[in-house]
Amino acid sequence: MVINLSTLPNKTELSAQICIIGAGVAGQTVAARLAEANIDVILIESGGTDFDAATQTLAQGRNIGQTYYDLETTRLRLFGGTAAIWGGRCAELDAIDFEYRDYIPHSGWPITKADLDPYYDIAFKTLGLERQQYSGLRSKKQKNGPYFDLAKLDPGFWSFDDNGERFTYPGGPSLARVRTLLNATVTELDADEAGAIRSVKTVSLNGKTATLTADKFVIAAGAIETTRLLLGSVPSRPNGLGNEQDQLGRFFMEHPHARGGQIVTDDLAKSLLALPRALRIKGRRYAGFLRPADALQREAGILNTSLSFAPRRHEGQQMDSMRAMKDKLKHDLPSTKFWRSFYKGLKGIGVKVREWTEPGPSVRKINRAPKKFGLYAIIRAEQAPNPDSRITLSDDVDALDQRRVDLNWQFSDIDKRSIRVLMETLGAEYERLGWGKVEPADWLYDEAEIWKIDPLISSHHIGGYHHMGGTRMSETTKTGVVNADCRLHASPNLYIASSSVFPTGGWANPTVTIIALAERLAAHLVEG
Repeated sequence: MVINLSTLPNKTELSAQICIIGAGVAGQTVAARLAEANIDVILIESGGTDFDAATQTLAQGRNIGQTYYDLETTRLRLFGGTAAIWGGRCAELDAIDFEYRDYIPHSGWPITKADLDPYYDIAFKTLGLERQQYSGLRSKKQKNGPYFDLAKLDPGFWSFDDNGERFTYPGGPSLARVRTLLNATVTELDADEAGAIRSVKTVSLNGKTATLTADKFVIAAGAIETTRLLLGSVPSRPNGLGNEQDQLGRFFMEHPHARGGQIVTDDLAKSLLALPRALRIKGRRYAGFLRPADALQREAGILNTSLSFAPRRHEGQQMDSMRAMKDKLKHDLPSTKFWRSFYKGLKGIGVKVREWTEPGPSVRKINRAPKKFGLYAIIRAEQAPNPDSRITLSDDVDALDQRRVDLNWQFSDIDKRSIRVLMETLGAEYERLGWGKVEPADWLYDEAEIWKIDPLISSHHIGGYHHMGGTRMSETTKTGVVNADCRLHASPNLYIASSSVFPTGGWANPTVTIIALAERLAAHLVEG
């Protein structure tokens, strides 16, 4: 049942067994599984069923660290959350991502990949995708390899969910038994002396309020908003609930993007076929990537970063007008269902053409204008956990009198060094294979530049909108905010379903892991 707070009587009171704050991918996943187990659930969403500009202003904040996007553009306040503009790119974390590695300070999860494996199975099945559980080149989908030394470089494939509106419809059958409260922004969590949450207060933009009581509560509001709620919306904890050891808001991570370097070769097609940009097998869509093999990561002491190949303009050139217009439309138009569908439709046509014609068009583009274009390695990097990269509260407030966030995004030396080692390893492999050479980007050797943003590499040229960290999972309060079951160390009945709990981010897009963790949390809550 869908309820709109803005149309309810003022000071409405509601109750349930479990209350979930945030109706994005994580919140919907937990709610659906609990409802299947006949548990009474209320799912709260700050926005409505589509984009609303006034509601979206509640997501505004300030960047006080490294250059980043305007914060209100990186996450959406509507049913489905930022999954409404998700590109569908799916991958799971590798086993090494969960391990403590002595060359990565603050690494290590209190759970292993094996603990999450059954829930990854569920996540991929939910998305209608094949889970790729074999290592190396995933030869079932690539007949032209392996080429690279698999002890150094591990090629693989992203899978894609082509249903761009999968999470944006509140009336779906999986949520039929869930009470969904829309246009309800949580502004206060009432906690007792032991940290147990007794109730939450919600407010609509037209001033209606509702108080919700429950036995247990789950915050599934994304990394930034989850941290914001815990920092500023618990009156009995003015320094934040779960912040007893000053861990709340720390270790914010993204997947920063960059130009890794140029691939110089007489056989462009061979490289593009080795890492295909678009591939469809049995109706499913894939795209290739390379990452440093586990052995190389341990030997060189580097992060688990990914790269792909694509034709791009050389650094410093002017962006072509068509690309500039497309990027402007993508970022400036409101994220309503109409415009989302329009943009995704255009993108889908481009993907289909690429599937049918590549690598021919990419090869011709570079060969016809070599002074403009080259084949480049596009980096989607892992970022090491850094305690100085953090979310805090500012003195500015939003329309509901809630303090906005300051994001102090910071890099570590290992972030850049990992890219340099990966590119140098790729270059050594190109020489060994006789394919040509790799010219790592100059910024990788510039000590004055910790990271270089290049608008020519991608429509998302800074990062992937992948917010991780802030309420990291840990064994103790000294190193994090939630335990291995995603329950706040400081509360007996408050849980987090979000990438905010990630201790490390790996290279993989976080959505599938968010779903897997939400499935695991739901199973824990059902067991009681």
